[in-house]
Amino acid sequence: MSEATRQRAKELVAQMTLEEKMGQMLHHAPAIERLGISKYCWWNEALHGVARAGDATMFPQAIALGATFDEELLHEIADVTATEGRAKYNAFVKHGDHDIYKGLTYWAPNINIFRDPRWGRGHETYGEDPYLTGQLGMAFVKGLQGDDPDEPKAAACAKHFAVHSGPEADRHHFDAKVSKQDLYDTYLYAFKRLVKDAKVEAVMGAYNRVNGEPACGSKTLLKDILRRDWGFEGHVVSDCWAIRDFHENHKVTGCEVESAAMAVNNGCDLNCGCVFEKLIYAYKAGLVKEETIDAAVERLMDLRLRLGTLAERGSKYDTIPYDVVECKEHIDLAVDAAKRSMVLLKNDGILPLSVDSLKTIAVIGPNSNSRAALTGNYEGISSEYITTLEGIKAYVGDDVRVYHADGTHLWKDRMHVLSEARDDFAEAMTVAELADVVVMCLGLDATIEGEEGDAGNEFGSGDKKGLSLPGLQQELLETITAIGKPVVLVVQAGSALDLTWAQEHVSAILDCWYPGARGGRAIAQVLFGEDTPSGKLPITFYRSDRDLPAFSDYAMQGRTYRYFEGEPLYPFGYGLSYNTITYQDAKVDRTQAAIGDTVTVTATVTNHGRYAQHEAVQLYVKDLEASTRVPIRSLRKVNNVYLMPGETKEISITLTERDFAIIDEKGKCIVEPGAFRISIGGQQPDARSTALTGQTCAYFEITLTGACKETEY
Repeated sequence: MSEATRQRAKELVAQMTLEEKMGQMLHHAPAIERLGISKYCWWNEALHGVARAGDATMFPQAIALGATFDEELLHEIADVTATEGRAKYNAFVKHGDHDIYKGLTYWAPNINIFRDPRWGRGHETYGEDPYLTGQLGMAFVKGLQGDDPDEPKAAACAKHFAVHSGPEADRHHFDAKVSKQDLYDTYLYAFKRLVKDAKVEAVMGAYNRVNGEPACGSKTLLKDILRRDWGFEGHVVSDCWAIRDFHENHKVTGCEVESAAMAVNNGCDLNCGCVFEKLIYAYKAGLVKEETIDAAVERLMDLRLRLGTLAERGSKYDTIPYDVVECKEHIDLAVDAAKRSMVLLKNDGILPLSVDSLKTIAVIGPNSNSRAALTGNYEGISSEYITTLEGIKAYVGDDVRVYHADGTHLWKDRMHVLSEARDDFAEAMTVAELADVVVMCLGLDATIEGEEGDAGNEFGSGDKKGLSLPGLQQELLETITAIGKPVVLVVQAGSALDLTWAQEHVSAILDCWYPGARGGRAIAQVLFGEDTPSGKLPITFYRSDRDLPAFSDYAMQGRTYRYFEGEPLYPFGYGLSYNTITYQDAKVDRTQAAIGDTVTVTATVTNHGRYAQHEAVQLYVKDLEASTRVPIRSLRKVNNVYLMPGETKEISITLTERDFAIIDEKGKCIVEPGAFRISIGGQQPDARSTALTGQTCAYFEITLTGACKETEY
């Protein structure tokens, strides 16, 4: 915050009545015309492009962006999103429209850790790793807000603080019990990076309790950690109607008045919902002081001043014209991001397909011509949608005959209510028999994995019951594969699925996530070799949900690549391409260092293929002599390099004291003397990744000397 806007905010708040101040603490804040304060709705969304406010460029869903492992790409996407958001805001204000989803305060990104693949909202996140989530989240925040904190292009919001990742059906009354070690090692890391390093403007609390305290009224989370320990100066907003849960579901207060007081007294400034309408009664009952209200409203007014949403102060972004919305450059970026996000899980050599060698293609499956399979959730509207079927047909033109059949409903056992089960199997089998190659389009969409209240099917709350393909999809896959034609499986989903059978029986598997409105164009271009897949998995694909602890268990033991001791189907960090990428001449500048010294790792990376490629260089660290439980390995650095065919680049990665640190049982961040293992490569240094890729990582062991030291978290 600048001192000038901070002081002006104080002056504005000093002129408000108590009731006027409290009105500004609601997400639908009313106008105060005598002070030049217009009506403003704080609630807006921009998870992967401007959402819920008409047409805008729709980028791939957040989990897909996580698969790019690319901070620069996330920054560029967020900057484009903010530009389009400003253009739309300028147009809306011109016509007097101050409705919901029309402001400049975006409740994104979602940086919760995707700890369990059954969680329906996991596709809103960047995956299961705290470091990667923090790096990509920071890039998104910086891109959205811009370089000038005194005049941000938009305001980002880190959500949902904290320890929040399902079950969705229980979120309004659930108590997430977590150790201090897991709290700081896993659940809080990305939030601190966004607060301390990216200077995110807002933090949203979660619905659930954390160790007994409701997150939106938690003294531990909001006052002790967020404001005291991390020095957060922005505002805190509740999740929508979460404060109502205090008395209705968590039962920690007796009524709305007490709930409002608990939230405000513990640092929640803005209520998405209506409980703060009762704040006046809390004040009259002596439960909240006016100076506490003043501090909250001053934070809100300071941001509105810096954004230029008040009559007295404009913004340098006020002249961004509407014609930037869905312009060619933005659409091209979205299609490129979709291609960059795809993860090639298997390829027996069938990919890339060749138009010249094919006469017929069968495109089969419930996601083959589905717009919902493109968009994910928290999405905008696109002026054009291109499904996988449409993308393939446009790509091959009249040279190849494209047959199509849905084959089955996404999750029901029949396409039509009056039909018998498997009513479209025969058509799918017929077109497969006519085809040279079959492209099977299976998976999920946001109608069956998503937020409680948004998703509606047999899964109910939006969470998955297990990892199997829903409905008759697996049976359809096996039926079509048995015909004997080569099968390329295109998966569109936001989470890990059990693809064990497919891995053994189909020719290729391409995970395309929810690739955005024009995702079908990107899918076709990758299938036919215009580009190579370069994405890496930001989550672990387990073989079965039997490998997982109970969904409601928030202990990290047995979860994610950092603590899962079994063999995954596809590991975190894994992804094939049409090229062969090798790592050579890997070196470490020292094998012994004092605690506090830096360690530099270098290697040469070569692209031996025919395609230009983005390669995510991954560096992992393991403390071999730790005094406490530590992860099997932890991703500590990513270097995304672009390699032309035949090109070699030398990469250099420097590790600092923090990269060797661990979190102890008390939640302290410490560096201990002893032996450490470092690996560098295009994947995890595990046996399964090696078996799938045929590649190994370079290993080093170094020794740190000196006394154990607590370091910056």
